[in-house]
Amino acid sequence: MSAIHYTVEAADLRAHLFRVTLTIAQPQALQTLSLPVWIPGSYLVREFSKNLQHLSAKQGRRSVPITQQDKCTWAIACKSEQPLVLSYEVYAFDNSVRTAWLDSQRGFFNGTSVCLQVHGQEQAPHHLQLQAVKSQPSWQAATGLAPLKIDKKGFGLYQAANYDTLVDCPVELGPFWSGSFNACGVPHRFVVAGALPSFDGDRLLADTQKICEAAIGFWHGSGKAAGKQTPHHNYLFMLNAVHDGYGGLEHQNSTALICKRDDLPRHNGLSSSPRNREGYTTLLGLISHEYFHTWNVKQLRPDAFERYDYTQENYTQLLWFFEGFTSYYDDILLRRARLIDDATYIQLLGKTIAQVQQTPGRHVQSVAQSSFDAWVKYYRQDENTVNATVSYYTKGALVALCLDLTLRREFKREGLTLDTVMRGLWKRCKAGPLREQDLLDELQAVTGRCWTGEIQRWVHSTQELPLRELLTEHGIQVDAETSGMAQRLGLRVSEIGGSVQVKGVLRASAAETAGLAAGDEWLGLEVGAKGQGGCWRLSKLEELPALLGKERKLMALVSRDRRLLRLPLTVPGQASHWQLSVPKDRPAHQWPAA
Repeated sequence: MSAIHYTVEAADLRAHLFRVTLTIAQPQALQTLSLPVWIPGSYLVREFSKNLQHLSAKQGRRSVPITQQDKCTWAIACKSEQPLVLSYEVYAFDNSVRTAWLDSQRGFFNGTSVCLQVHGQEQAPHHLQLQAVKSQPSWQAATGLAPLKIDKKGFGLYQAANYDTLVDCPVELGPFWSGSFNACGVPHRFVVAGALPSFDGDRLLADTQKICEAAIGFWHGSGKAAGKQTPHHNYLFMLNAVHDGYGGLEHQNSTALICKRDDLPRHNGLSSSPRNREGYTTLLGLISHEYFHTWNVKQLRPDAFERYDYTQENYTQLLWFFEGFTSYYDDILLRRARLIDDATYIQLLGKTIAQVQQTPGRHVQSVAQSSFDAWVKYYRQDENTVNATVSYYTKGALVALCLDLTLRREFKREGLTLDTVMRGLWKRCKAGPLREQDLLDELQAVTGRCWTGEIQRWVHSTQELPLRELLTEHGIQVDAETSGMAQRLGLRVSEIGGSVQVKGVLRASAAETAGLAAGDEWLGLEVGAKGQGGCWRLSKLEELPALLGKERKLMALVSRDRRLLRLPLTVPGQASHWQLSVPKDRPAHQWPAA
């Protein structure tokens, strides 16, 4: 048995309880343990200890006193050098990629939710014993941990070099579908839970293989020689298909994903051209994003993450680079893998630009500040988020676009691109911690000039990015497209069952001027300054043009806290957003996705 040994069993499927037995071969005299409060890759204190219960400790047959020191830390008054055995349960009912889940259909957990950290022995070898679920003989187990002695279904003993490795390898349990492929000689496995019988696993494997080969090729070149340079010797995709959901979380040699069942490719013509379907393209983009993270955030990573502190927030201003640049490349790799065409790529790029341009918070918060504030703002969104923050994913991706297009414009003859810089950073930082200065140094090394001005304007200020200029110079046509009524009014709404529910009001918008607020139900309207156009029920915003005719003034009839309000609203003239397109005569090599 290793110095630190965990046994995890599905104790009660109906009560959603995992039982964990932790054996410490050589504890300290006063052994301290803690459960993480967050999981790397998801920057929010989630207080996983709230789900831990019935903690007890023994040495031999003797019970040992436990003192809780704070919300997630316990001290065990034990004898040193004598094995200490702890037992506890973890409530698992969060069907996301971040925590743990257990019911009669499926089990899943991240080590950060289940495995107590043994202070002072974090670098010792850790073992994990996965117990088969006797009541579910069809269940299997899958994890990125290195197997020591397991059965054909994946249950048994696994090992990790240290605590960080242990908790960076989530575990999937259940009667999942499984398939495999090699990418540049590296074995990859894909497991899918919750898929419909029509699910086309072969299509998913083939498309994912192309993504993986494109990513490996990006960092290391092509062929098996490139595969030998990857930071992982094998890789596991774990996908949970649900009725409604989306997300992913990266790990060192695996990723946990969640998507809508309807977004999966299907057999027998039940889904026409699934590769071109928006939902499936979104799923492929998610796969590309999380796989690219294998290099950019799991190896190259913020210097603040060189050693994780699981007990509190770990702050960095660099998420615009690690999440934003990854978001930039996820769709580019789909294009380079020939999974989408030019038009689809440009459509996805236009969507990213629109998301940023329709966020008033970009005038309030820099993308560096957004990175630092992720712990209190990005993961705690409310009705004012759009007015006070900017996403380090979307604006970070546009910073990458601006860097790439500027490099291509100024150093076209030399063939320099952002690809060149990323691969240079991999070598400069030795696939390890990265500072913003490293990016500036690498940019200067490959171009011979200073880039501090661009980074200051694009990353550390709220100035607008030079998108139109750069896109036009690279053959992308930028036209104005008429926006919908929600954008014209400055509203975020939910339209379900004939009811218009206000979810958010944009800063300095017509809706804000009228006094509309999040939580309002917009019931109807009186048309014209004096209501001479009649009084009408409103079931969706796009009805407004027909109801208003040539009028622009109306009285919004609103329910707020069961009070009925009449709010004067003037509908602005036509609003527009950017529509990107690629002229047919533009050479394909002129832009980044080629």
